Amino acid sequence: MDEQRIPEQDLSEILKIRRDKLDALKAAGKNPFEKVKYDRTAYSQDIKDAYESYEGKTVGVAGRLISKRIMGKASFAVILDGKGTIQSYLSVNDLGDDYQAFKEYDIGDIIGITGVVFKTRTGEVSVHAHSIELLSKSLLPLPEKYHGLKDEDTRYRQREIDLIANPEVKKTFVMRSKILGEIRKYLDGVGYLEVDTPVLQPLEIGAAARPFKTFHNALGIDMFLRIETELYLKRLIVGGFDKVYEVGRIFRNEGMDKSHNPEFTTVEMYQAYSDYFDMMDLIENMYKTITNNVCGTDKIVYQGVEIDMGKKWERLTMVEAVKKYAGVDYNDWKTDDEARAVAKAKGVTVEEGDEATKGHVLIAFFDAFVEENLVQPTIIYDYPVENSPLAKRKPSNPAFTERFEYFIYAREMGNAFSELNDPIDQRERFVKQVEAKRAKGGNDAKVDEDFVTALEYGLPPTGGLGFGVDRLVMLLTDSASIRDVILFPTMKPIKNQ
Repeated sequence: MDEQRIPEQDLSEILKIRRDKLDALKAAGKNPFEKVKYDRTAYSQDIKDAYESYEGKTVGVAGRLISKRIMGKASFAVILDGKGTIQSYLSVNDLGDDYQAFKEYDIGDIIGITGVVFKTRTGEVSVHAHSIELLSKSLLPLPEKYHGLKDEDTRYRQREIDLIANPEVKKTFVMRSKILGEIRKYLDGVGYLEVDTPVLQPLEIGAAARPFKTFHNALGIDMFLRIETELYLKRLIVGGFDKVYEVGRIFRNEGMDKSHNPEFTTVEMYQAYSDYFDMMDLIENMYKTITNNVCGTDKIVYQGVEIDMGKKWERLTMVEAVKKYAGVDYNDWKTDDEARAVAKAKGVTVEEGDEATKGHVLIAFFDAFVEENLVQPTIIYDYPVENSPLAKRKPSNPAFTERFEYFIYAREMGNAFSELNDPIDQRERFVKQVEAKRAKGGNDAKVDEDFVTALEYGLPPTGGLGFGVDRLVMLLTDSASIRDVILFPTMKPIKNQ
């Protein structure tokens, strides 16, 4: 049983009492749900922070009643507003009949108080109430232990209660808003244009991610929620925009864990006449700027580990990284068979089995030995062509692509390319991708012919990069789970509800 759950019998009685109170208010012509406005002139924390400016002045405060202490003809009440809590002193001498009405208020009710700011004998900043008003009736009680609400399932399903119970949760989402603002500020400041591209798309592209499928009644066609914003953004580069980005909601019909939610937010950006080295410089400087502006320092602590965002980020090719951490050298492998033999000798499983190429084996070694070591900000670049269908091949070594990913706290944070702009090569890679997806049951997968056609008109040399906003927010707010930084994460339905 949920530790916060009130026994059904007790809950029924509480609900009846609260509804009876509402009926009585309505009968007296005081329906609280008819209130349309309250003249709030100050917030709790503002009053506390600038007490000298508020002392002796009349203010209007409003919020949720979270505690009250009745002492005969005088009482104390505490309300929770958008910035914190503040105490109020109330007496029958000041309020008259409204004092008796206040005594009938329930914890959770929304109230407004007008009064004079003062300090009690114990030094607590308070409001001496001259008037009080019920602005909305709470018909459901707050969880019995809401001050210490810890049950994760309850917190994520009822985020509104979580926000009331745990002030640090609200701070996380205020930080999230600031981070998004800093992302936009930075990109706008270096000449990028924010754009919007379709969320509903007419085909399932051949990428590895599995989409959500729906049906458009008017057109009579299947449609898919987007799994990325990349292809439309690059079509805008074809159309003549030099620098574009999108903060976009992405949907992937896949599993959930501490770093994955089916619905999440990304930023993707594309810059004409640039390459992946330009994008390396961009993302490193962007992260340093955002971290300093949001956290006030470039050294942060995430899950007990200090992360130095300010120092020069280490940059290693995938071959260099595997050699450093796995002790094997891709350049020593003469054939695919030899590479597979080395993997077998080292106990490394390669998903492609007997069909695995040297590139597949390199990727498997990276996954097995390298990623866990990339705690401080690190850029890994030059990926095998086998897992980089949208990146340009390296002219000096066509087995590799001009692609990089960057890692912090042993977690991949973003992905970037020198974008493939050869339409013939692109179509061949799309075909292979679609074939691979259909072999796994993805029968709706198709080549995006509109995108290939766009490339045939000519895409200039372009650098592109995308990263997950949620993972960045997790990092800068020291949040262990992606569910802690998404207001309403995807949840499994409760049975019999």
